[in-house]
Amino acid sequence: MVFNKSVLKHLSVVLMVMFGTLLRAEVSADAGKTLFTANCAACHAKNMKSALTGPALGGVEAKWDSKENLYAWIRNSQAMIKKGHPRAVEVWNQYKPTVMTAFPNLTDDEIASMLLFIQGVADGTYPPKQAGAAAGTEVVEVEKDNTWFYIGITVFLALLSYLLSLIIGNLNKLAAAQQGQTYEDKTLWQKLTSKGMVSFLIFAGIILGGYTTVTRAVDLGRQQGYAPDQPIKFSHATHAGLNKIDCQYCHDGARRSKHSVIPAANTCMNCHKAIKTGSKYGTAEITKIFASVGFNPITNKYIDNYENYPEDSIKAVFTAWIEQEYKTVKNLTTLDQNGQAEVRKQWKDIVSSLTSDVDKKVQGPIEWVRIHNLPDHAYFNHAQHVNVGKVACQTCHGPVEKMEVVAQNAPLSMGWCINCHREAEVKFKDNPYYANYTSLHEELKSGKREKVTVADIGGLECQKCHY
Repeated sequence: MVFNKSVLKHLSVVLMVMFGTLLRAEVSADAGKTLFTANCAACHAKNMKSALTGPALGGVEAKWDSKENLYAWIRNSQAMIKKGHPRAVEVWNQYKPTVMTAFPNLTDDEIASMLLFIQGVADGTYPPKQAGAAAGTEVVEVEKDNTWFYIGITVFLALLSYLLSLIIGNLNKLAAAQQGQTYEDKTLWQKLTSKGMVSFLIFAGIILGGYTTVTRAVDLGRQQGYAPDQPIKFSHATHAGLNKIDCQYCHDGARRSKHSVIPAANTCMNCHKAIKTGSKYGTAEITKIFASVGFNPITNKYIDNYENYPEDSIKAVFTAWIEQEYKTVKNLTTLDQNGQAEVRKQWKDIVSSLTSDVDKKVQGPIEWVRIHNLPDHAYFNHAQHVNVGKVACQTCHGPVEKMEVVAQNAPLSMGWCINCHREAEVKFKDNPYYANYTSLHEELKSGKREKVTVADIGGLECQKCHY
């Protein structure tokens, strides 16, 4: 074939400009929302008005002397603190020793988008109110589906490729005619099955397959915001928040083993032998615990040989308990029609929550749904962080004491862990686990060193987490 190189060169320039226009970052609140969710939502309140692990972000631009310094703070807060910038030092003094994650790869447009989103939420202008919505009516934001946008781009590029092939064919025909040669047009099928097209499709398939594989692998276990339905509606806000129960009372493995452990139902029974009805769900959820361990709340005794107890007898025990409590709450002497329906509903829910396709019995351990799941090739030890490092549970899991339903708070990415190791200050003082780091202790005493980070004691070595 004979190609007109000049025409192809100009067409390549046009395509590059078009792709540059399509892929150019756009400053928008929608883009800012995505960036905020991925980078900031773990530590900052989503209403932009409340302080959580980090300060409220509404009006943050007005608190800084220049846009450049604010952007520098977002990219590397510790560098700004070391420089002694007044605002940086002020924020640090309020929230230390919690270190803000560094985001050196954020572009100016990305930061501007986040700030636009933050201020829009704080002012109430984002998301935009629907036209005609009544005052005071909450407008539910619907996530945008970009599927048709990508389909449109794909169709456009396919048509453009076909158009270019026609242009190249005509140019080759003209060039052949000028040279007295015969040029035979190829059919569409011949073009699609040509060696070049097949090679391109194979190459594109390899790239797409590799990208998909790597993306899925990187996202394994990283489900930020994941909050599955649990067999029992357990409220951390009630237990850890309202009643101030320490995290390690239930998750006692966190201070002494690799795993934080899911508490056995016997731990629940330490309190629920006395507290038999819940403040929100009444008997509906706590009775599931009783049914799991075989505790009869009417007689205040465990059922003998419960693992072999027939289901009809189990049903009789706990429906009698639900009926008794319903009549007490409603001040009834006999169960009415609504009460009968409630008893049936609660028993059905108990069975569905405590049984599965594998285990058909109500008796036995409660099968909680796992939320956090690091890949097998990454080693993490709770005791090392909680007992030795003195890391608060909220550092990784967020404000659990405020969560009605627990969700995965942190991204759990390698970069997130590495940033923490680079910036987190080790609690060296009066900590016997670090007594052998004599040179670092001497540097701290002499003033040569202000602090020791996890990175300083080998926290960035690959073998620490992957071995």
